[in-house]
Amino acid sequence: MSHQAHPPSQAAEEAAEPETPHLDFAGTTPYEDYVRADVLTHLQHTLSDDPGEMVFLVTTQVMELWFTVITHEWETAAKALRSDDVPTAIAALKRSVRELDALNASWRPLAQLTPAQFNSYRSALGEGSGFQSAMYRRMEFLLGDKSASMLVPHRGTPRTHAELEKALCEPSLYDEAVRLLARRGHAIPDEVLRRDVSQRYEPVEAVEAAWTAVYSGDPDSDLARLGEALTNVAELVWRWRNDHLVATRRAMGSKAGTGGSAGVAWLEKRARKNVFPELWTARSHV
Repeated sequence: MSHQAHPPSQAAEEAAEPETPHLDFAGTTPYEDYVRADVLTHLQHTLSDDPGEMVFLVTTQVMELWFTVITHEWETAAKALRSDDVPTAIAALKRSVRELDALNASWRPLAQLTPAQFNSYRSALGEGSGFQSAMYRRMEFLLGDKSASMLVPHRGTPRTHAELEKALCEPSLYDEAVRLLARRGHAIPDEVLRRDVSQRYEPVEAVEAAWTAVYSGDPDSDLARLGEALTNVAELVWRWRNDHLVATRRAMGSKAGTGGSAGVAWLEKRARKNVFPELWTARSHV
């Protein structure tokens, strides 16, 4: 005679559940000690009564956090390339691509702002502008877009100024990639290898020829995979700049930007520039 199965009782279900996690801690919780969430969630000090300002402020702060981790990834990649450790460099670049995706998604809360909505709290920014972001400037320096004049806004904060000055005078991520090409036997001129790395990187035909040779060879070579990892980064940086341009154009048209910047005109100029230029032009010769 068969026995009908009975559903488990409530008491049995509760007994099967995991025990209640430990809730009593001396002082703060281990989570707070590690994440510092209390600090993060009390950094928002709005300057207007407009509810939209909180969205703008938090989104901007989130962008700063992504700038920080992406800078860390690119510095890791540059250091690995200096040591001929291509796998570690590629791994860091791949992580940064996922992080750039998340950074670019940060535009979504701001992308639909109307001029009236932006103007309702724009005055709270005063002379504040995104181009004053020190961490974003470090990102740009790592991409090879160097400019000593961009240190000027940070003269009043010695630690930040020193960090930016150090980044200005160090080889960029792309400089390290080009030097790796030379060590692998590609004909990179001495004037490129010994260039003043505090200056903006400008494209060179010999570097284009080296990437052309890389892409004409084994597609699974570590240099070809490095080239694609760098290209993925470059594409998402270009998308970031274009998303910034579109969001700004939608919110304020062609008016002058905050902090005395040229607003949309400045962003249009930035959006036209290719990151890691020879990686793009070499494709025409493969």
